[in-house]
Amino acid sequence: MDTKRTVIVTGGGRGIGRDISSAFYHAGYHVLIASRQDSGLASQLGDRAKFVKTDVRQVEELKNLVDQTLNWTQTLNVLVNNAGLSGWRPLQKVDEPFWDLLIETNLKSALFATQAVVPKMKPGGVIINISSIAAKRGTANNSVYCAAKFGVSGITQALAKELGPQGIRVLAVCPVLIKTPGLLEALEGEFAPAFARGADAFLRQFAAEQSALQRLPSAQEVGEVCVFLASERASAMTGQAINVDCGVFPSL
Repeated sequence: MDTKRTVIVTGGGRGIGRDISSAFYHAGYHVLIASRQDSGLASQLGDRAKFVKTDVRQVEELKNLVDQTLNWTQTLNVLVNNAGLSGWRPLQKVDEPFWDLLIETNLKSALFATQAVVPKMKPGGVIINISSIAAKRGTANNSVYCAAKFGVSGITQALAKELGPQGIRVLAVCPVLIKTPGLLEALEGEFAPAFARGADAFLRQFAAEQSALQRLPSAQEVGEVCVFLASERASAMTGQAINVDCGVFPSL
């Protein structure tokens, strides 16, 4: 592997992003961790990790992120659009600020980060969008998040066709519920499915009743899938949305 092989992970300092960043680092990549706050992960990982303060909803900050990455390693091989935000509200409680927050964080950021990165990528580059099982089936009180993640699927398929002639692959990863602090907090919101019984009890029941393996995947497993998809071993794969769900939503 090129010693300067470089990945940007948006939202890469916490939640699923933390494990994605770690997986790429341990695979030998230089890892650019982009988020609004420094979690300290870059300094914990070592010299091949770097933090850049970035609000992914702001197009100019995404452009700056790419510039800083190239100034650091002079190359850019992989972008992982991981930054995301969950939220449940019934239809009549959805307002424009809620819509804007979820759409800008989950959907707008993926498109404009890709737009900023692609001109700097050489053939062999890979874009990985962290989506969700919510991109494949709707659930109650989750219309805005589902809209954002269904949109991520559309971006993935369209850009796979558009960027394929340039030798750039575009894929999505669709985890089911991953136990992270952010998800646990969101699950216990007023309109979320775990509001009445608590997130831990909800997740245990969900795994027992809906997972073929009777467990839920870990963030580390999501990270390992991303590293595989970015590798030459997956060189024939593009335009796909890969479930990482322990068999919650089997699909052809």
